[in-house]
Amino acid sequence: MNNLTVVKIGGNVIDNPDALLRFLTAFAGLPGSRLLVHGGGKIATQVAEKLGVQTTMVEGRRITDQPMLDVVTMVYGGLVNKQIVAKLQTLDCNAIGLTGADARIVLAHKRPVGAIDYGFVGDLDEVNAGQIQFFLRQSLTPVIAPISYDNQGGLLNTNADTMASAIAVDLARHDTVTLVYCFEKRGVLADPANDDSVIPALNPTSYADYKAAGAINKGMIPKLDNAFRALDNGVARVVICHADELGAAVTGGGAGTTLNK
Repeated sequence: MNNLTVVKIGGNVIDNPDALLRFLTAFAGLPGSRLLVHGGGKIATQVAEKLGVQTTMVEGRRITDQPMLDVVTMVYGGLVNKQIVAKLQTLDCNAIGLTGADARIVLAHKRPVGAIDYGFVGDLDEVNAGQIQFFLRQSLTPVIAPISYDNQGGLLNTNADTMASAIAVDLARHDTVTLVYCFEKRGVLADPANDDSVIPALNPTSYADYKAAGAINKGMIPKLDNAFRALDNGVARVVICHADELGAAVTGGGAGTTLNK
C-alpha cells in the first residue's frame, strides 16, 4: 500500500496570505502522495457583504440559501481554490483544483430540514476514491473545495472537516492514510485560552472526559467527531495541529494532538 497524506486546512490561515504561504510550502514538501481539502475562511462572508447577501450563522454553521450558495461556490470553488492551486504551482507541486462535482468525486444529498433549515447544505453519500486515485497516479495533487453535488444537478455547501474525513476513509481502503487537520491553534487545548496547553494525545475516553469538563467545546467537537470517525474506519493516523507544524505532525515529530483508538 502507498502512503498518502490527506490534509485539511481552515481557520484563520486561509485569511492570512503569509500564514497560507508557509503552510503551502510545508504541504508541497511532504513526502509521498498528498491531497488537500480547504475551507473558505472569512472570505465568503466578506464577498457576501460586498454583494449585499446576508450571512446567517447558527452554532457556527453557515445557513446556505440560494444567494449564499452562489457566493460560497464562487469563493470556495473559484477564488480560494485557484489561489491555492496557483501558489502550489510556484512551489513545484503540480496541483489540480476540484470541487466534489468535478469528476463526480463527492456525492451528497441536501440535509433534511429539522429544527434548523440549513438550506443548500450537503450531507455526504459517496466518495469516488477511484477517480481521486487516478489523479494521484498522474502525479497530480488534488486540491478540493468543500462543494459537493447531488444527482439532480445541484451544488451543495459541505463541511470541509467532514469532507476530509470521508475522503480519507475511502482512500484508506487502498492506501495507508494519515489525516491531518491544520488550523491556527497548536492542537486540541486543555485550556482554550492557553495556546501552550496542547493535549498531546486523545482517545475516546479522555475525549469524553474533556468534553464533560467543558475544556473541549463548540467547534472543536464536530472536528474531533469527524477525526475519530476516520480513525474508526481505516485511517491509520489522525493529527490535529497548527498549520506551521504540518511537517512535524506528518513525520511524527510530536506536534499537535494525536488521536488513538
